[in-house]
Amino acid sequence: MIHVLGKKSSLLNQFISEVRDAEIQKDSMRFRRNLERIGEIFAYELSKKLEWEKKEVITSLGVAEGETLKEQPVIATILRAGLPLHQGILNYFDKAENAFISAYRKHHKNGRFDIQIEYSSSPDLEGKTLILSDPMLATGSSMRLAYKELTQKGVPAHTHIVTVLASLQGLEYLKRNLLNDKFTVWAGAVDDELTAKAYIVPGLGDAGDLAFGSK
Repeated sequence: MIHVLGKKSSLLNQFISEVRDAEIQKDSMRFRRNLERIGEIFAYELSKKLEWEKKEVITSLGVAEGETLKEQPVIATILRAGLPLHQGILNYFDKAENAFISAYRKHHKNGRFDIQIEYSSSPDLEGKTLILSDPMLATGSSMRLAYKELTQKGVPAHTHIVTVLASLQGLEYLKRNLLNDKFTVWAGAVDDELTAKAYIVPGLGDAGDLAFGSK
């Protein structure tokens, strides 16, 4: 299942337009905050697909019927670009456990690159709901390798992949190599082009550099 939230007009599209805007991008604090707000919107929409249970709430005047999550998800992100998006999701799932993966592109002289995983930190994932986020889904390789790394701590019952911008090629790659009935993809927008250097066009640039400065 793939949900592209930007297909319907909402504030999400305004925030995505701002993170794309080269002029607004000059304000890194604004860029981070917009990614955070996008994460909050994803968290709200995603929450509709989770399991809930009834709960009685004692008020000052009586008893009300409420709902609460049956089980808290685990929120995972790929460092460093994913941190603001992760924070937005965590703002809403504020009781969730967290996982982090350090990954980077190791470039070779011929212009090709490999995705290298250097570090991961995660709680037990066996049978849990995992939310794996990264602002950009370009080739899809980083997402697949990050998931594979996380499964060393157990296989989730269901995984929600959250990304602000995806390429068509990246989504097709995940369909072939990862997605089944245990996965749901949530994307803000989908762009048609992926360059030879695996940059999404029109995209938005390097999310990590825009959020935290050039490396």
